[in-house]
Amino acid sequence: MNPTLLIGLDGATFTILDPLIRNGVMPFLASFLERGVRAELHSTPNPLTPPAWIALMTGRNPGTHGVFDFIWSEERGSEVYFTLYNFRDIQCETIWSMVSRQQGRVGTLNFPMMSPPPEVNGYVIPGLVSWKHLRRNIFPRQVFEELKQLPGFSAREMAWDFDMEKEAAKGVPEEEYENWIRFHIRRERQWFAAVRHLMRTRPADLTAILFDGPDKMLHMGWRFLDPDLFPAQPTSWEARIRTLLHEYFRELDTFLAEIEALAGPEARIFMASDHGFGPSREVLRINTWLAEQGYLTWRQVEDLAEDDRERYRRLIDRHFVLLDWDRTTAYASTTTSNGIHIRVARSEGGSGVPVAEYETFRQELIDKLYRITDHEGRPVISRVMTREEAFPGPNNLRAPDLTIATRDHGFLSIVNREPVLYRRPKVEGTHYPVGVFMAAGPGISRGGSLGAMQLVDIAPCLLHSLGLPVPSDLEGRVVEGLFRKEYLEENPVRQGRPTVRPDSYALLDHHTLEADEEAQIIKQLQALGYME
Repeated sequence: MNPTLLIGLDGATFTILDPLIRNGVMPFLASFLERGVRAELHSTPNPLTPPAWIALMTGRNPGTHGVFDFIWSEERGSEVYFTLYNFRDIQCETIWSMVSRQQGRVGTLNFPMMSPPPEVNGYVIPGLVSWKHLRRNIFPRQVFEELKQLPGFSAREMAWDFDMEKEAAKGVPEEEYENWIRFHIRRERQWFAAVRHLMRTRPADLTAILFDGPDKMLHMGWRFLDPDLFPAQPTSWEARIRTLLHEYFRELDTFLAEIEALAGPEARIFMASDHGFGPSREVLRINTWLAEQGYLTWRQVEDLAEDDRERYRRLIDRHFVLLDWDRTTAYASTTTSNGIHIRVARSEGGSGVPVAEYETFRQELIDKLYRITDHEGRPVISRVMTREEAFPGPNNLRAPDLTIATRDHGFLSIVNREPVLYRRPKVEGTHYPVGVFMAAGPGISRGGSLGAMQLVDIAPCLLHSLGLPVPSDLEGRVVEGLFRKEYLEENPVRQGRPTVRPDSYALLDHHTLEADEEAQIIKQLQALGYME
């Protein structure tokens, strides 16, 4: 197989990368693009980390792979229960298994939802795992022992240190910004040291490493990096933060250069982001609006029995869940889903919308959402997608009934707070639907731009780079213009057999998340601004 590398740059966008290249911050990336190709890479309908990276890993959209958020919710009686998605929730085969089944060796580092890890022909170091639980979520487990021998290795820094991550940009005092950026510079060094060691000692046909620092830098630092927002005469503190952010991207650029050198001249290198980024200036409090329209009713803590009050207060701190279900027909369960769930009556006379009225109710809700305006009468919502439109496929029943895109792509707020439309005091970075794709190496076209690509196209392109057939049931394609004409003439794209069922390959073990582990991860998502 031809050595192939995938480098994930979480949240990367050409809006920021291009100025960094022009300003000399990322010289390797500049040369890489001169030798290769680039393209806009369109994310999933809701451009969010888990469904997007899994679309890339599987070549299938969320309606097929079945993951729509960091967490999924389920009504049980009078309460809503939340569970973190994990590897078992992926309802189709990943590229790691596709390659392993054909005797290819794979290595994957820091990709989300890879816990518990599958037994691949190679190694798995998952992302989105607490440092306390990193050892037992690595496959094979002796890899962790190898990493411990690396100079300066710190599981606390490489994985998620939840105490440090509390200093996320949302609401963080300005004097803590520097610590936040420096921590993630150190964290990326840990992941680079890991991939460097493993490329030397456990070479793979497909090596994949995800650097998630760009996402964190852009959430908190957009206004320092966007040339249109950074002031012409910055304060000394603003200049210092911008310089430190440039330091992060400059060091990341050196990692990319060293990874290419380690891979060797025969390797093809692909870089991709799960989504793009851009500025967000406002917040739409969707549950507040639903309540104003009569679709949602909040329960009051004071109305509960005394023994229940403290338990519900804890739930409110973690989620929004205090609703009067008998008087609620539509609600948003998480801020990251950007979606609304419609409660359909489970039996005749039960609470919720009667089954026969569902389509009419949903269209009425769509029409009203489009009529939400700001104080100048301008629409706030740019698109409302039904479940069938946003997530076609056999596994979309966990998806929201409606998925919303606002005019500035910000995450919806789900808390009970007014006003409905809130103006942020400072511009923040948020997920945008168009990310980046870059590739270079033998057989790759040089110095041009491809047409728009989809995340599901990455897996077929990687498989073809490896010299493997593309399974007939993938939803993506090998993109026209990516490979040189003469290369394709000698190496035409081959269609292969369909993928296998995800339960046909083994997991390292069959543990479930412990309560403290799940609570820590949810706390982390709150700190990063992904949950309220």
